[in-house]
Amino acid sequence: MRRIRQLIREHKLLAGLAGGVALSGAVAALLGVFVLSGRYNTAASSPHAKLVAWAVHTTMVNSVKRRAPEMRRTPPLSKARLLSGATEYEEHCVECHGGPGVARAHWVSAMLPTPPYLLDAGSRWTHGELYEIVNHGVKMTAMPAWGEVMSPQEVEDVVTFVELLPKISPSEYGLLRKAAQMSIARKDSTDSEAAPSGEAVVSEQLGEPG
Repeated sequence: MRRIRQLIREHKLLAGLAGGVALSGAVAALLGVFVLSGRYNTAASSPHAKLVAWAVHTTMVNSVKRRAPEMRRTPPLSKARLLSGATEYEEHCVECHGGPGVARAHWVSAMLPTPPYLLDAGSRWTHGELYEIVNHGVKMTAMPAWGEVMSPQEVEDVVTFVELLPKISPSEYGLLRKAAQMSIARKDSTDSEAAPSGEAVVSEQLGEPG
């Protein structure tokens, strides 16, 4: 009798495993048909279904949290670091993310997902998480991996600048943009000695950042 019960349990286990394999195969087949059919609309003009948007965003958040390095927030200790962060932000970030008193570029509204404003990014992400996002980018969002073209210090500077955005008034941000644009022009100029210095603007107009 005991042997019969054991055989029944083994049979149920095998049947369950076989059913699981069959179900997995059926799901994979349906997924394959769906992918190949082209029925899912990948056009950026068509919003994601709520379930898809939730799944993609939640996957991104958990991926960032899992991979983010342990880092302390380091406030800018000099005008040079503040200007470096402002310059990188001006070159690579402001068109998509805007700034204090500055709207995103008009064409950004045509992107899916639309890049967020970053005024509250420092309260939603840790320093290490922001570094992970800026350094490695985010797939399927048009957020580049800036670590491919920036040095680690430049990534650190722009992350620190993003964390400072809530403390910067629109008028101060306007001055920082002017300084950043001068620095970009100075960098691109063939006669960098003759080009105006953005750091001078920071020194004269904002004083020593604290």
